[in-house]
Amino acid sequence: MLLFVGLGNPGAKYARNRHNIGFMAIDAIAREHNFSPLRKRFQGVASEGVIDGARAMLLQPQTFMNDSGRAVAEAARFHKIALNDIIVFHDELDLAPSKLRVKTGGGNAGHNGLRSITALLGNDYRRVRLGIGHPGDKSLVHSYVLNDFAKSEEAWVQALCDGIARNVGQLAKGDDTGFQNKLHLFMDAAGFADVKRPGEARN
Repeated sequence: MLLFVGLGNPGAKYARNRHNIGFMAIDAIAREHNFSPLRKRFQGVASEGVIDGARAMLLQPQTFMNDSGRAVAEAARFHKIALNDIIVFHDELDLAPSKLRVKTGGGNAGHNGLRSITALLGNDYRRVRLGIGHPGDKSLVHSYVLNDFAKSEEAWVQALCDGIARNVGQLAKGDDTGFQNKLHLFMDAAGFADVKRPGEARN
């Protein structure tokens, strides 16, 4: 079984925060692939289904971001899921808005959700880094990630989540590079090749 994890914070207060784009990606996958509604399991909400012939579980930890690893570890150990079969979707300050990168292992770049998972399971799981851009000043990061996406950002966020949902079969097959390439083409075709943060001047 594959375990697709979206990182975020639970509750309506946080639902549209930049920090919750991982949850948004999981919701899009669930809709696109006809998963049953997510229900309480493994200190989170989860649903099982099939993606391009592969058994998969979708998981949104409900432990708050800093303790995300508790939910991921519980689900992984229950189903005996290998680290390489865990795919984590998370917000990435060091990528421009709408950009996406896939990698296995590596540093956690100050992301507390990733740090929590790594502490409990190890580092060699797969990460789908969803670019939200950086506010430009380290002191602004906390409020930036815990603020909602601006109305001007909603179109690219929706497009990115839709693209992930339509092409997630590549991840299920282990073709991380193919998935990344398809997403870049999808976002370019949708007109989101050069997205700026709110208030940031275009070239």
